Amino acid sequence: MHTKKPRRTAERILEVSLDLFNRFGEPNVSTTLISAELNISPGNLYYHYPAKDELINALFDRYERALNELLHAADDVRNVEDAWLFFHMLFELIWQYRFLYRDLNDLLSKNRRLETHFQFVLKNKSRAVRTVLDALSRHQSLRIDGREADSVATAMVVVLTYWLSYEYVRDPRHALEPECAGAALLRGAFHVLSLLLPYLDPAQKTHLLGLVGHYSPP
Repeated sequence: MHTKKPRRTAERILEVSLDLFNRFGEPNVSTTLISAELNISPGNLYYHYPAKDELINALFDRYERALNELLHAADDVRNVEDAWLFFHMLFELIWQYRFLYRDLNDLLSKNRRLETHFQFVLKNKSRAVRTVLDALSRHQSLRIDGREADSVATAMVVVLTYWLSYEYVRDPRHALEPECAGAALLRGAFHVLSLLLPYLDPAQKTHLLGLVGHYSPP
């Protein structure tokens, strides 16, 4: 019988930190709380991550790698159903690291490295969204000119970036709890794509609204 190898302490620290940051918000989680949750000494935690910012940066690096890999899927979008799946997957990843978005302005004001790297996140999101619009236009699903496409793409990135903040403000006690994830992500994906409704081919518009009705909870 084979026994599983124990997870490395550094990995466990990241997993527990992500869970606590997501549940309580990064500003409300101290390194003392993290070490207590792990049942390790603060010294052991500091050995692996000498400062809280290093924990945050390590988690952000994981998010950024996963995001950049996912954004390549924009090249495969052909129709509104592909776009629906693409944006829903983006929201799923954002949800997995939702503390970054819940506390985004606070984190950027305190962490210069995060401030710099989030600029790349926005640029890469914008590039991927524009790729989606261009693909939909090529496949006759979307009728939009270049100037309008730039404005719509920017608006879509804004919704992507701040949707969970809106959900949190709307219902601070429940919005970011795991049981609310499904509905929050569906709403986010729809509101991103709803910006395309005035430009969609009638059949694709009908299909998008049908997808929303099919996947939305009763």
